[in-house]
Amino acid sequence: MDTRANDRRGFFREAFARLARELAARTERRVAPRRYFRPPGAADEISFLASCTRCGDCIPVCPVHAIIKAPPGAGLAAGTPIIDPGIQACVVCEDMPCAHACATGALVPPPGLWGEIHMGILELDSERCITFQGVACGVCARACPVGERALAMDEGGRPVLRPEGCVGCGVCVTACVTTPSSLKLSLV
Repeated sequence: MDTRANDRRGFFREAFARLARELAARTERRVAPRRYFRPPGAADEISFLASCTRCGDCIPVCPVHAIIKAPPGAGLAAGTPIIDPGIQACVVCEDMPCAHACATGALVPPPGLWGEIHMGILELDSERCITFQGVACGVCARACPVGERALAMDEGGRPVLRPEGCVGCGVCVTACVTTPSSLKLSLV
């Protein structure tokens, strides 16, 4: 009888957790239908939108000028800091000046820099990558600020993505010599 009660509690606990996740996802889709790449250390999107005052203090301290304001047509996200990796990729500065400039907690420097940041998910289109056609390159791997923990080259000189180490900054995407890039960055 005690086992059945525990199974029932587990069932309801899991059902409630699933319902809460679905409710959070639906709320996020309604509040922020279009998502943007955020500076490193950004809170989840709803918390970010609630805590960001749109002051812009994070923008001028970015050494590579990767942070811009979301356009006026961005709904609730208008005026919030975003990164467009296609224009200028974030290099994930070790000292995180953008997060330190944020007084509201919308951006917070993570305690363990490289293991805590996941701004995007990187994908490789091997049909577009020139190394798979026998042309030596490696520009993406040399440009990666994280190094071999995120993007390495195999013995044949082809890129090898390591998602567990990739922060999703987009530096390799903008460095890629193919047009359009053989690397694609998607939101987490």
